[in-house]
Amino acid sequence: MSGNPVVKFYILAVGISWLGWIPVVMSSHGIGPFDRPYFQILLLFPALGPMLAAMWVMARAHGKAGVGELFNPLFQWRLAPGWLLVASLAPLMLFLLARGLTGWLGLPVIGSSPRGELLSVAVSAFLVSSLSNPWEEVGWRGFALPRLQERYAAWMASLILGVFWGLWHLPLFFWKGNPMADYPFFPWFAGIVALSFLYTWLYNSTQGSLLVTSLFHIFLNTFAAVISGVSVLALAMVYIVAALLLVALFGGTHLSWRERVRAR
Repeated sequence: MSGNPVVKFYILAVGISWLGWIPVVMSSHGIGPFDRPYFQILLLFPALGPMLAAMWVMARAHGKAGVGELFNPLFQWRLAPGWLLVASLAPLMLFLLARGLTGWLGLPVIGSSPRGELLSVAVSAFLVSSLSNPWEEVGWRGFALPRLQERYAAWMASLILGVFWGLWHLPLFFWKGNPMADYPFFPWFAGIVALSFLYTWLYNSTQGSLLVTSLFHIFLNTFAAVISGVSVLALAMVYIVAALLLVALFGGTHLSWRERVRAR
């Protein structure tokens, strides 16, 4: 395995996460014994995979103290309250813009409207996301991003991480019955890479607060579950325009008016 800590992290994150996803994918195609309800517990692996990978690499390099450092940014409350508002409301704006663009351009929409009472769907999506997305952020933004920003400008670090992050999701496109299995891969992939720039902007602007990036992640997934009529292509277009505007406004070196966050 390469000596690069980000490469080590990524290989481990993929290995741990796909250990949970692949059996579920096989089950969806009628392969293997994984259709039993108790095999659903395997989905804990992708929820925790990036965090566990980051913990392993940090423990090997810095011991218990290094592992503890990974989680401190999750509780970084000493920041302007406006950033919590941005993290909560920006996803709503992005999805509403994408829905408007979908209707204006007449783009095809994949997937059905939310089933059941909207409030129940929203609460369920918020709770599930709250239990999984912060642990993803510990790996992607808490570990990988600052190490990439040691070597690269923020825009390049965002691009690299966005590609890694997008490919990490690949098994979901083979999971029969999962909404992502019907998504057009390349527009979705372009969108997720662009979205990585938005996370970097939030992360650097708040001096490395995983609380803010986690809230952004949670609300993105929540609004994705409750706002219907959004084309994958339209959403990708909105993300790409937002990423380009951030680079134009804040510059690609730091993607923020603050210094980009590097690993200590």
